[in-house]
Amino acid sequence: MPRTIRIAAAQVGAVHLNDTRQNTLQRLICLLEEASSKGAQVVLFPECTFTTFFPRHFISDEAELESFFEHGDIMTADNTRGLFDKAKELSIDICVGFAEATNDGEHYNTCVYYHAKTGSLLSKYRKVHLPGDVEPFEDPEATNQLEKRYFKPGDLGFKAFRVPDLTDATPERGEPIFGMMICNDRRWAEAWRCLGLQGIEVVFCGYNTAGFAPHLWGTSTDQDPKEADAMALFHHKLVMQAHSYTNSCFSVSAARCGWDDGKYNLIAGSTIVGPDGKIIAESATNEDEIIITDCNLDDCRAGKTRTFNFGRHRRTEHYSIITLQAGVVEPPRLSLGSLDGTEGAGIWKA
Repeated sequence: MPRTIRIAAAQVGAVHLNDTRQNTLQRLICLLEEASSKGAQVVLFPECTFTTFFPRHFISDEAELESFFEHGDIMTADNTRGLFDKAKELSIDICVGFAEATNDGEHYNTCVYYHAKTGSLLSKYRKVHLPGDVEPFEDPEATNQLEKRYFKPGDLGFKAFRVPDLTDATPERGEPIFGMMICNDRRWAEAWRCLGLQGIEVVFCGYNTAGFAPHLWGTSTDQDPKEADAMALFHHKLVMQAHSYTNSCFSVSAARCGWDDGKYNLIAGSTIVGPDGKIIAESATNEDEIIITDCNLDDCRAGKTRTFNFGRHRRTEHYSIITLQAGVVEPPRLSLGSLDGTEGAGIWKA
């Protein structure tokens, strides 16, 4: 019997700095209801779903900054409870991102997987690869990325988890294996491989990704904004497709997109990608939108048993550099004075 799950990504359009929390929450609930009407069993929401992407702003007032974070139980807090209540009512699992303030005062960029049947959180992930800077750019026209200022790097690692009651397959065949990452994590092969080594079948990734933001990308301010948007979208799809293929898994990505405050552009490009790296479903707008498809998890088997059979083909004795150093260490230069013109002098040879 096929292990098929109907999965949706809930893309969310512009959310302005002065939008009320309850208005944004109602939009999310409407998206969940639409996904339910299309038969979704699992719905992914974007990074920092419940607010505008506040790390683009330098916020010095502590009370204002804390208003963007979720405190206490995400399932029962006033600004978020409605989404979880609706998921429970509709019997739909959700994966949703938010800015987390812990009881001991730490702050993380977080997402959770909510299991509707049990009304509980099956897994929590905190973003590991925080982009951007601690201090804002001096240029007042620049788009800032201050995640390093407002969040700590995640401390939970990349943990896959099983989810019961989503397919008709028997337990002996295995419950689906899911994993989560957030935005910039998708650019790092190490994140995917950590999940791949746990047999991952679906990776969920919500994101807020700037389009034209030359200071962030390290490009010229003369760059054409449309070309910049197209390049940001290309890079997004590139990593989702490539790493779905190299880990033989489905991936689901959900964007917060559009022109926040009429000034800050975030790309769309919400996608569902198959284990062969091909895009199965993709958003068509920069607005609130549901994309959905049936994912047969048995389609992951071909890659996992042949080309990317890790147990057969990986050579871990050659990979130690990955964990022994973080930054680049270039190889030494050859000394031309040590080469005497004879074959292989100073150069490797068999």
